Formats: sequence, structure tokens, C-alpha cells
Amino acid sequence: MARAALGLGVRDLARLAGVSQDTISRLERGETLKVSTRLKIRNALESAGIEFIDKNGGGVKLKKTD
Repeated sequence: MARAALGLGVRDLARLAGVSQDTISRLERGETLKVSTRLKIRNALESAGIEFIDKNGGGVKLKKTD
């Protein structure tokens, strides 16, 4: 959902996070990834403008820009 909200393809997010395209695909299929890999992807998404929401079951939203 976060990748789509940013309009990023699998290749784009993989490049931003410094991981392989297959890793992004595995994440999106719900497969288990190392914590360090998940953090790389999360950091890349946050840097690109995603805010993760922990309340009410969790989710994502685009950060507000001024």
C-alpha cells in the first residue's frame, strides 16, 4: 500500500532501500524478512514521504507537506 501511494514500482523501492526486487516482492507476499531488511525498506518509504500509523490496527498515509 505504501509503495502504491508513492507511485513507486518494485524496482524503484528496491533501489531506494538498497535491496533486491525479489526482496520487495517477498515482503509484499507476506514472507518473513530479516528485521534489518524490513528496517531498510521502512526507512526508504519514510524518506520518500510515508508515515506509518500504529493506532487502530495500523496503516500508512502520506506525510503532509507545507
